[in-house]
Amino acid sequence: MARNPAEDATLAVLTERGYRALTTAAVAARAGVSIATLYRRWPSKEVMVVDAAAAYAQELTTQADTGTLEGDLRALLRDKAASLTGREGGVLQTLIGEATHNTPLAVALTNAFVLPIRLRMEEITQRAVERGEIPPVEHADLLGDLVLGPMISRFFLTPLPPDEVDAATAAETADRFLPLLLRAVGYKGRT
Repeated sequence: MARNPAEDATLAVLTERGYRALTTAAVAARAGVSIATLYRRWPSKEVMVVDAAAAYAQELTTQADTGTLEGDLRALLRDKAASLTGREGGVLQTLIGEATHNTPLAVALTNAFVLPIRLRMEEITQRAVERGEIPPVEHADLLGDLVLGPMISRFFLTPLPPDEVDAATAAETADRFLPLLLRAVGYKGRT
């Protein structure tokens, strides 16, 4: 699914100027649309920025059911590693930093990034329980945080900026987390 020009312009201005210097006027000029056009689609700067970042990150995300817990978790971890590195990783890092003192942005980020991962992890877990791969998991909603937390720690809190991590390194890092996540959900198969 292609992003619209306003989303591309939002990401470009955000990358060049940072969140605080980003204005709807700059995005409108870059996209070749009016400011009113932006406000008809997005009620606030926060929502516009998060939607643009989410659209970009979604290009890397697959919702595949691989048929196994191990395959589903590998796909999820690799998707998250990819979306937290490269250009979108830098954008997300900027947004997370800003969200610490911007409640509307924090809410928008939670809705666009955190909640979908929690829901996806609950679905993966439920399918694994139904296939008999793991016992029922209490508090499956917390499992999404076991995906996000280590990835954010690894890619955002280390000296190497996310835009300097290549795809192979991101996938390798995701694969290293896989056995830990499998054990956390009670998987007894090979790891």
